Amino acid sequence: MTSPLLKTPVSGATATVRVPGTSANLGPGFDSLGLAVSLYDTLSITVLDAPGLEFDLSGEGVDDLPRDATHLVVKTIDIAWARLGYSRGGLRVTAENVLPHGRGLGSSASAIVAAILAANALVAAEDQQDKGWVLQLASELEGHPDNVAPAIFGAVAVSWDESEKGDGAGYASVKVTPSDLVVPVVAIPNVELKTERARGMLPATVPHADAAANSGRSALLMHALTADPSLLLAGTRDYLHQDYRAEAMPGSAALVAQLRAEGFAAFISGAGPTVMVLANGGTQAQAIEQRIAELGSEAKKQGEHGVSWRVLRLQVDLEGAKVEVQTGS
Repeated sequence: MTSPLLKTPVSGATATVRVPGTSANLGPGFDSLGLAVSLYDTLSITVLDAPGLEFDLSGEGVDDLPRDATHLVVKTIDIAWARLGYSRGGLRVTAENVLPHGRGLGSSASAIVAAILAANALVAAEDQQDKGWVLQLASELEGHPDNVAPAIFGAVAVSWDESEKGDGAGYASVKVTPSDLVVPVVAIPNVELKTERARGMLPATVPHADAAANSGRSALLMHALTADPSLLLAGTRDYLHQDYRAEAMPGSAALVAQLRAEGFAAFISGAGPTVMVLANGGTQAQAIEQRIAELGSEAKKQGEHGVSWRVLRLQVDLEGAKVEVQTGS
C-alpha cells in the first residue's frame, strides 16, 4: 500500500534508458578504471494506473530472471524512489538485454544505472537529481564505481571513493576521452563467473613491490589510452588481481597470456571471464580477431573441449547512458 506521506510518479509516463556495457579494471586499474563500450541494454519503465508489476523481458539471461519485486531493476527503483520521497505503485518493466550475464561486461551495473536514471526521470522536475547523485547511489548499490561510472558518463572513467581515508564523503569520477586509435576487442566465453567468487580469491594484502609496480602501470595506461596507444601492452600489465583469479578461469587466463606474449594488450574484463584486448587501430584489431579464431581452431584440432569464444570488435562509447521520457496522453 502506498504511504500517504510519499509522492507517486505520474501515471502513464514512460522512461526509456539505453546504457552501454562496461569493462572494469583495464588491467592495473583495479576498482578505479572503467571503459564504456558499444554494447547496449535498453530498459523502459512505465508507471501504471493499477498496482502490480508487469514484465516484458527479452535477450540475454531472461529465462533466469525473476518477474516480481526481487528483480534487480525493481529493487533499485524502490530504493531510488525512497531516497527521492516517492513510492511505487504499478509498473511495467520492459527490458532488452544484450549484455551477457556473469561475463565481466557490467550487466548488473547497467541494470542499476538504468533503473536509477529511469526512476529519477519519472519524478517531478523539482525533485530530479543530477548525474552526481546517480553516481553516488549506483556506486553504493554496486559496491564500487568502476563499472557504473563509465555506464553513466561514457568513455574512460577514473573513479575513487573520497570517504576511504577520511578525505571527504562519497564517490567521485572524471571522464577521460581515449585516442580514436583505441579499439576494444572482446572474446566472450561460453561460461559464466560470479563476481563474488572472483573477489573471494583475492588476498587481503599484496607485496609493496607489486603495489608500486601496479601504480606505475596504471599511470602509464592513462598516457597510452590518450596519447600513445603503442604503449597499451605495457600499460595494461596488472599485479593486483588477475594472477590470483586465474584458477577460476583457466581458459581466459591462458588466452590473455598467449595474446600478451604475441604483443597484444589483453586483460580480463572486470571480474571475468571475458577477455578484452585494446587494439592500436583497426589493422591490429583485425589481427587480434584473426589470432583468437586461429587459437580456437588449433585447440579443436588437438581435441581440446574447453572454452569457446564469441569475438566482437567494439567501439568506445563516448556518451554514456541516454534517457528519453514520454508522458502519458
